Amino acid sequence: MAKNIPVEKNKDYIVDISGMGSEGEGVGKIENFTVFVPQAIKGERCNVRIVKVNKNFAFSKLLKVLELSPSRAEAVCPIYNRCGGCQIQHISYKGQLEFKRQKVKDVLNRIGKIDAKVEPVIGMKNPYRYRNKVQLPVGKHNEEIKIGFYAHRSHEIIDINACFIQDEIGDKVIALTKEWIKKYKVEPYSEEMDKGIIRHIMIRKAFKTGEIMVVIVTRTEELPYKKEFINMIVEHIPGLKSLIQNVNNKKTNVILGGENITLWGKDIIVDYIGKFKFNIAPLAFFQVNPTQTEILYNKVLEYADLKGEEVVFDAYCGTGTISLFLSQKAKKVYGVEIIKDAIDNAIINAKENGVNNAEFIVGKSEEVIPGLINKGIRADVVVVDPPRKGCEKSLLEEIAKMSPKRIVYVSCDPATLARDLGILKGLGYEAKKVQPVDMFPQTSHVECVTLMSRVEK
Repeated sequence: MAKNIPVEKNKDYIVDISGMGSEGEGVGKIENFTVFVPQAIKGERCNVRIVKVNKNFAFSKLLKVLELSPSRAEAVCPIYNRCGGCQIQHISYKGQLEFKRQKVKDVLNRIGKIDAKVEPVIGMKNPYRYRNKVQLPVGKHNEEIKIGFYAHRSHEIIDINACFIQDEIGDKVIALTKEWIKKYKVEPYSEEMDKGIIRHIMIRKAFKTGEIMVVIVTRTEELPYKKEFINMIVEHIPGLKSLIQNVNNKKTNVILGGENITLWGKDIIVDYIGKFKFNIAPLAFFQVNPTQTEILYNKVLEYADLKGEEVVFDAYCGTGTISLFLSQKAKKVYGVEIIKDAIDNAIINAKENGVNNAEFIVGKSEEVIPGLINKGIRADVVVVDPPRKGCEKSLLEEIAKMSPKRIVYVSCDPATLARDLGILKGLGYEAKKVQPVDMFPQTSHVECVTLMSRVEK
């Protein structure tokens, strides 16, 4: 018998918000039927319009908040309701941190059956203008030039003049790029037609050194009015050290192509995390919130609890940033990463910083680490910092067989963290502490560092 659905598309309803979804949306019930309400907050009563109905739940549009939560705040961004860059600007910063802590607790309990202590989220003194990198699509609609973020779940470019989570220098580069495109009638890229020239503009700012890199991403190697663009950016962007043209001639959603042409200045900029120096190339991975990254890495070092005699495995090590932090107190660190370019960068980073006790290996962590173990190399402590999909189960099993004293798990996705902690629990490890760090204020994302210790029998 078909389930009786108590809501209809395009009809309005009153709903009490009893919970929060993983992306910061409100969750309520109408006759025990779940309704998701973006930009609503737990504890509010809302007037909503149903926009989509599925078998077990519905999506709605918030029309009016009838009873306000004490956590409700006025969004600082005038286009917040349309832009997909932030999800929770309507929640006070204190409320954002509480939401993220509860999100981690709920997911660990529901998916991993983990009841570890989740510490209060480490937030920022100023939760705005924290990003050191921004990548913005360039397009045209009704002859109007648009540079901005995509609308939520679409490829419609929402034009921006200012973004309150990126450094102010980005706002200036956006304005200059628009002015140059309009003045010289340079054609923005069209996804639908796979025509045009200017695809994206990327801005990177090194927060410790103040050095700035501007990257213009083009479909063609030829860049019309190149000299005029160079002159405009060089003249108006103080701190500019690197101006790059990146060529991406593929019909793809991937932002950067493989070819970089240095138009002016250096190929790289330099920044620091703690005492460590990093050369940042256009394609290099570097955490986008340097203030919180230092806090995150120091927490990893604290949980690793190294005394100077330990061998450490750093799985999914990327460009070796965490490995370098661990090297300060470890006897030897082995960093493993599947992306060769990242390992090449890690080796350079170690050399630049005079680190001699870190070795970097290209390959899948789930293959390389068992190989190290077979050679008789065993780790006292293992650090894993996997991509959003989490760790391969086979890797966790191999790590557990080796019986390291501690496993420190760095995660950007509480759901896959919960799954993997559940697996490690079954392999004889107990979650002692979970420390969320707010790497991305105004968004629903949260990073966590978890300490797992071997259960002594």
